[in-house]
Amino acid sequence: MSTIAPSPTSKSADHRPTGHAYKVTAGRVLRSEWAKLWSLRSTWITLGLALLFLVAFGLIAAFQFKSRMASGRPMDRDFAQASTLSLSLFGTNFAQLALGVLGVLVAAGEYSTGMIRSTLAAVPRRLPVLWSKAAVFGLIALVLGTVGVFAVFLADSRILSGTRAAMTLSDAGVVRGLLGAGLYLALVGVIGVALGALLRSVAGGIAVLVATLMLIPGLTALLPTSWQDHISPYLPSHAGEAMFALHHDTTTLSPTAGLIVFLGWTVLALTGAAVRLVRTDA
Repeated sequence: MSTIAPSPTSKSADHRPTGHAYKVTAGRVLRSEWAKLWSLRSTWITLGLALLFLVAFGLIAAFQFKSRMASGRPMDRDFAQASTLSLSLFGTNFAQLALGVLGVLVAAGEYSTGMIRSTLAAVPRRLPVLWSKAAVFGLIALVLGTVGVFAVFLADSRILSGTRAAMTLSDAGVVRGLLGAGLYLALVGVIGVALGALLRSVAGGIAVLVATLMLIPGLTALLPTSWQDHISPYLPSHAGEAMFALHHDTTTLSPTAGLIVFLGWTVLALTGAAVRLVRTDA
């Protein structure tokens, strides 16, 4: 008499995981983007470069200022009104490029490799992917930028002690300026993510980022002076610089106004990326 052995798949079918085990949640999308970001060698290299630019150029500016003071050489425009805060933030313009480029890579890199199809298949609603990329990288850039500017300021305070540029953390506007610089670098990173998702091209995203932060502000010098006064303060880079400037005049925005304007540019970039992500295929 023969017996029928149970199917090897019957038991596994009875114990198949239920659907809720694979439910997409905000926390899981965030953890996924966190893991993907740190799995790339370019992340470590670019973040290291950003921190190096912040610290190295800040220290070089402080040593250069002290050397000129000691030798009695005349100061050029960059050093005439220098303070410990401004010298410490000398590397911000270089660090912003590193963080902005990495932000572009975070989003556009998946399009260049085709991995974005797998990502959107796992997260069909799409927008949580964009918000998670921006939040994860923005937080990392905020921590790195803030730690970097505080570290270089403390080092420069010792170097410039006894000079007319000397400042400490207790001086008015210093902590606000340092926090503003860290926030500015974080928002530049978020804008980079938005440009990468909007243009879906690493080269295109980097080109637009560099043009926005560096080329367009220089071109405004070709405009009539009356136009410059009305346009220049509202450009992304100039509004961002107002966030950490120690003083402002009638031709520049206040730190609060600069933050509002720069946040507006960030939201605009993210909105454009969100609209394209929802309306077009990967």
